[in-house]
Amino acid sequence: QVQLVESGGGLVQAGGSLRLSCTASGSIFRINAMGWYRQTPGKQRELVAATTSGGSTDYADSVKGRFTISRDNAKNTVYLQMNSLKPEDTAVYSCNAVYRRPSSYRYLEVWGQGTLVTVSS
Repeated sequence: QVQLVESGGGLVQAGGSLRLSCTASGSIFRINAMGWYRQTPGKQRELVAATTSGGSTDYADSVKGRFTISRDNAKNTVYLQMNSLKPEDTAVYSCNAVYRRPSSYRYLEVWGQGTLVTVSS
């Protein structure tokens, strides 16, 4: 089994910063893409930021210039540095990874349990 463990959520004032971490563990041969999504009650989950093993990145328009995604391939870990946080960034942030198991060419997907980020005004 492959698991994603997230950390770093919490309560912060508007304008502040938080750093989320997500580490994958288990039977992993290769991780292709890792990313962060967020969801608030009554809304669909949305992509916040994602990165591939080759280093390309993608961001939601709402976070460009404020959030930075980075990845440590040796540690199977992805980070999300969130600066200039706004109350509308309040959500449950979940980590996602697309990976391959040893001796398999099939790509699988796994989600973390989610971490709550609350930004007060």
